[in-house]
Amino acid sequence: MHRINILILGGGPSGMAAAFELHKAGKSFMIIEKNERVGGLARTFQFGAFKTDTGPHRFFSQNQYLYDLIEDLLGERWMKVDRLTRFYINGKFFLYPIEIKNALLNVGLYKAFKIPFDYSLQRVKKIFVNRDPVSFEEQVVSDFGRALSELNILNYTEKIWGLSCSKISPDWAKQRIKGLSLKEVIKKTLLKSKGGPKTLVNQFRYPDLGTGLIYERIKERILNGGILKVNSYPNKIIYDNNKITEVVINLGSDNQTIKPEYIISSIPITEFVNLLESVPNEVLQAIKKLKFRSHVSLFITLNKPSVFPDQWIYFPDKEIPFGRIMEPKNFSKKMSPLDKTSLLIEFFCWENDKIWNANKEELFDLSIEWLEKFGFVRKDEVIDSFIHKEKYAYPVYDLKYKEHLGKVKGYLRQFRNLQLIGRAGCFRYNNQDHALEMGILAARSIIEGKQYNIEEVGTEQEYFERGYANRK
Repeated sequence: MHRINILILGGGPSGMAAAFELHKAGKSFMIIEKNERVGGLARTFQFGAFKTDTGPHRFFSQNQYLYDLIEDLLGERWMKVDRLTRFYINGKFFLYPIEIKNALLNVGLYKAFKIPFDYSLQRVKKIFVNRDPVSFEEQVVSDFGRALSELNILNYTEKIWGLSCSKISPDWAKQRIKGLSLKEVIKKTLLKSKGGPKTLVNQFRYPDLGTGLIYERIKERILNGGILKVNSYPNKIIYDNNKITEVVINLGSDNQTIKPEYIISSIPITEFVNLLESVPNEVLQAIKKLKFRSHVSLFITLNKPSVFPDQWIYFPDKEIPFGRIMEPKNFSKKMSPLDKTSLLIEFFCWENDKIWNANKEELFDLSIEWLEKFGFVRKDEVIDSFIHKEKYAYPVYDLKYKEHLGKVKGYLRQFRNLQLIGRAGCFRYNNQDHALEMGILAARSIIEGKQYNIEEVGTEQEYFERGYANRK
């Protein structure tokens, strides 16, 4: 049995940020990570001469401390990238974030009139119906009007979550698009207003060898003070009254029992609860109702220098099987050889559904037909293909999630030496900067003996892409 002062479960962005903050304060800790490499959903993979992240990771934040942290880690290797992102809808490309002139030219005369008409209708409706939206669908229709919502927001959201937008909580809209509406888009376009939401960023920061470089650099910094165990995971969590006393860790060849003073956990909250003994039935039932959407990506390497100018393109049309494609080389030239490129094709799915269980040949056959149709890739240009799966990619905000999550977190609050962080650990969809901030605040809570409100990180009522490519 080993006594470790601070045990960190999960070496993703939150866990690594917590470890780095503890390391700087001279605290001892152990990180347990189930994968071979740190970084969690922000890992970077290498396939021969090609690199890719698990999806489009770009950095923007309003927190100067985070910029300073990464600047210290990466220096000049943290590049500024000009952003280009589009939606592909009905055979046409629409800029994203929305630019009203581009959208109106693409939709045709009828919809060009219907979009502002539907939006005006919603403004009038709000005067007479004073009721908070009860679903994501009601929220976005209220903010954008029915015509614009159906153009891309509703169908793409349903593609991600596998649920009707009428069954998704309005909290999803409050996090992702609060402060952004058709009014603000028009204001930005026509009035060039500087007072609108700073969500329409046209640049972002990115490490030259992939976003995983941030966490590999943190790992290098902390190894002379902390302990990192990869290919390891917790098997059992034991508690006494209101304190977790022991954690049994599977280290591959054997089990090790740790007696930590503090635990910082970014592993899926559902897994964490299931590792505890004697959990009340009400909490176990609530855990069963918290769902995660899974993610499968097909990575193809190509014998051509470029496919498109975008970092990534969205595909909301439901007949197209994938939801998003990124070209890593458009994030950094170092992600592919100069005369070649690659694509990461993303599928949103449920664990053990048809997409999840498909092999790479099946996903390739499903994808190549569309890639050729779009004029992106010919089959004879493909060098190789690879597949990657993430079970706990997106916490699902269904209409009842808050009720179930409240029961679970209410139960876990009894453990005075436990802190939950990260997307899966807190069951909150957040971006990389918020995950980092959660880890930092968890560490500071221990260092300073003052509990920071981690639950408030990322809940500001504004669009998550608000931020700057450089705050200095």
